Amino acid sequence: MEQPLEFLKKRADEDWLVGYDSYQFTQLCKQIYEYLTKHTNREAPPKVLLAERYPVRFLASFIAAISAGCPIFLGNPHWVKEEWQQVLDLTQPDLILGESYELSDAGNTQPLLPSSSVSPPSSIMIPTGGSSGQIRFATHTWETLMASVAGFKQYFQQVSVNFFCVLPLYHVSGLMQFLRSFTTGGKLVIQPFKEVEFGEKCQIDTSDFFISLVPTQLHRLLQNTETTEWLSRFHTVLLGGAPAWVELLETARYHRIRLAPTYGMTETASQIATLKPADFLAGENSCGQVLPHAKITIHNTAGEILGTNQTGIIRIQADSLALGYYPESFVNGQYFQADDLGFLDERGNINIVGRNSQKIITGGENVYPSEVEAAIQSTHLVSDVCVIGLSDSHWGQVVTAFYVPRHPEVSTTVLQAAIEDKLSKFKRPKYWMPVEKLPRNSQGKVNFAQLQKLFNAQLS
Repeated sequence: MEQPLEFLKKRADEDWLVGYDSYQFTQLCKQIYEYLTKHTNREAPPKVLLAERYPVRFLASFIAAISAGCPIFLGNPHWVKEEWQQVLDLTQPDLILGESYELSDAGNTQPLLPSSSVSPPSSIMIPTGGSSGQIRFATHTWETLMASVAGFKQYFQQVSVNFFCVLPLYHVSGLMQFLRSFTTGGKLVIQPFKEVEFGEKCQIDTSDFFISLVPTQLHRLLQNTETTEWLSRFHTVLLGGAPAWVELLETARYHRIRLAPTYGMTETASQIATLKPADFLAGENSCGQVLPHAKITIHNTAGEILGTNQTGIIRIQADSLALGYYPESFVNGQYFQADDLGFLDERGNINIVGRNSQKIITGGENVYPSEVEAAIQSTHLVSDVCVIGLSDSHWGQVVTAFYVPRHPEVSTTVLQAAIEDKLSKFKRPKYWMPVEKLPRNSQGKVNFAQLQKLFNAQLS
């Protein structure tokens, strides 16, 4: 399997990094690589924490560290001081590449820190916080990431893959866009989403480019005629990171956006199932077929495989599967049991119902938050909403909705009336809490621990 430096040599004379100097990127990779291999004075490659804010330096450091055989932890430059301390305690890096105000404030700018745990050489630790807010790292290798690239390339029948990246590179969704372009001979545009949203877009022909968005980003781009028209010119608009509500999908279809809803996670090195744009435009709303490098089966709580259209727990086998959560390995490395519930339909498409851990059992009835959220979104009275189950001595759990009202006059009473004919009584929220905004991360995922704190604060 070709290694990063081999790809770098192949692309040395190509202008593939749109908006940046590709030659300078190559030179920067070499400089950092030489530093890591010649000036660290260690018997084994140092464990590296990558805390770089600038995209080109981040990617150059990433390629250099892997090429030097260093275990590398990808850091989110937007973590606050407490989160950085949590990461430092967990990873105990030997070397920190990049600068962070929070790291500096914590007195950790000098990179040589004591190391008390061992990482496999060339392992790539990608952060994943999930909904708990607790940071952990999925341990990948160059081989698992390349398996994901190969599956994507085969599924979309692409020789080279061009990407317009607006997602963070430290997250698996942004990182894989870079790797698909870099290793297949494609072009890569990197631009902050806020610039795109406000019309400061890189002026290129996007007809042979992929772009990847989370639902909240897609929603914001579809609010503007100019950005909607711009988005409609892309070869494919991948959509993932969080559940998309039906109204959003219908709006995208109305504007002929070549949308490709996806299913995947950090543990699988991004998507393992994707709906192709032609099927989306024809009216399909699932997450499509499983990619060639993966396999999905649906199981009941006893572990038995379920049949077509039977909802159960999703179990994943994939060449791109992570080895574990640092510093531990998965007990059974042959498959990964997701927290997601779904079913495979008669066409083999994967349909996601919700998360097993987020399923609400109220008065003995099962309620899936995504269904309730979709009903509330369809009223056009809220700009954002999240539904969770909160403990209750009588009902076991009660359905609780946190919402951002679209207008000041939107009240709980108005919302209750608006969904009366959309949901069965047991599915309707018993508690409603208006908020200025939901605690979402850059991928659109809600921090449920923060919601619980908001509710407790309101009660007190």
